Order: sequence, then structure tokens, then C-alpha cells
Amino acid sequence: MLKKVEQSLERTIFNSRWILAPFYLGLVLGIVLLFIKFTQELWHMTTHVFSASEADVIVGILSLVDMALVASLLLIIIFSGYEIFVSKIDTGNHTDRPDWMGKIDFSGLKLKVIGAIVAISAIDLLKSFMDIPREMNEADAASLMWKVIIHMTFVLSGVFFAVMDKVAGETKKH
Repeated sequence: MLKKVEQSLERTIFNSRWILAPFYLGLVLGIVLLFIKFTQELWHMTTHVFSASEADVIVGILSLVDMALVASLLLIIIFSGYEIFVSKIDTGNHTDRPDWMGKIDFSGLKLKVIGAIVAISAIDLLKSFMDIPREMNEADAASLMWKVIIHMTFVLSGVFFAVMDKVAGETKKH
């Protein structure tokens, strides 16, 4: 009797992983929404390219790169997270299957996420540097300083994650 209760509990816990599937579908919708904003920004840049300054075009392109990185990050999270926590994705022998798919573990996923966050932060910081006014007031200087501090926090976090994974990988399993 107790063994049947235990098996039922374990089956319920194991099957509860499927509750995560709607989260990944929501992230797919997030990519669609990001694509809409990407298209909107690209259209705006295309229609205003002749009246925009060089700096405005560069900032616009950096915004497009930023959105592409976020979309790529979402895709990595969707594929890897689904395969790590829910179920393997059966693509058969599809020739377009990304090489990394099915090979990223939770540790690798964390490093890819922090790496993408650092890249996105760097692009945002670069956009801020491109928009520095000739005469900066205290609020602008403080805002820029905080962006640099936040970016460096992301960079250091990434380094710490990488070091922790290296140490954990070299530690003998118990």
C-alpha cells in the first residue's frame, strides 16, 4: 500500500514537469512580440534614414542588434530549458537542427544567459555613449555612471559563474 502511494506521488511529481511547457510557449510569443518591435524599428529607420544623423542610424542599428540578441537568448532558453526540464525535442534527422541543441546542460544554459545579458548590457551602454550630449548635466552623468556600474556587475557575475562552473566541474562527485 505505502509503495503504491509512493509510486503515485513520484509519478505525479515527474509528470508535473509539463506545467513548464506553457512558460516556454509564452517565451515563443515573446519572440513574436519582439519581432513586431524589430520590424517596427527597422521600418522607422528605413523611412527616416535620409533625415537621421549618423549617430541616430548607429543607435538604431544597435537597437536592432539588441533585439536580435534578446530573441536569440529566448530561443536558447526555450530549446535548452524545455529539453533540460520537460522533454527531449524530437526533430528527427532534420538538417537544420542547431549543433548545440540537446548538448547544453543547466550549467551551460546559465553561462549562455549571463553571456547574452552582458552583450545586451554592452550594447545598451554603447547606445548611451553614442547619445552623450555635448554638455552633460549631473543627472546624465549619474545615469551613465550607473549604467557602467550595472554593466560591470553583469561582467563580474559572468566571470564568477564561469569560475564556479570550472571549480564544480573539477570537483570529484560524491
